[in-house]
Amino acid sequence: MEKKIPTNTITRDIKTLAEPTGNIYESVVILYKRANQIAVAEKKALADKLQEFKSDRDTMEEVFDNKDQIDVSKYFESKPKPDLVAISEFENGELFYRVASQDDTKVL
Repeated sequence: MEKKIPTNTITRDIKTLAEPTGNIYESVVILYKRANQIAVAEKKALADKLQEFKSDRDTMEEVFDNKDQIDVSKYFESKPKPDLVAISEFENGELFYRVASQDDTKVL
């Protein structure tokens, strides 16, 4: 079951995004990292699906028989963008993140 995530960009209050971390910049970094994870996973899934259609021969029949390949590509294009998924997860409290403490950093 897929979550209901908007496929278009909506305006959000920056203060609301900053609330969980107390800092908008930390929130943006968390969103960036999660969106990147989602994008990499989707890219791998698409590549795996398209690999099923790969063949070593080039024929005219192959050009006309790639309807399934087109359908797979359209499905992945119709999915919500990774940044929208990340924001939705963040707003719903579904993301878990850890902030490194100041004691963990070393100065050279």
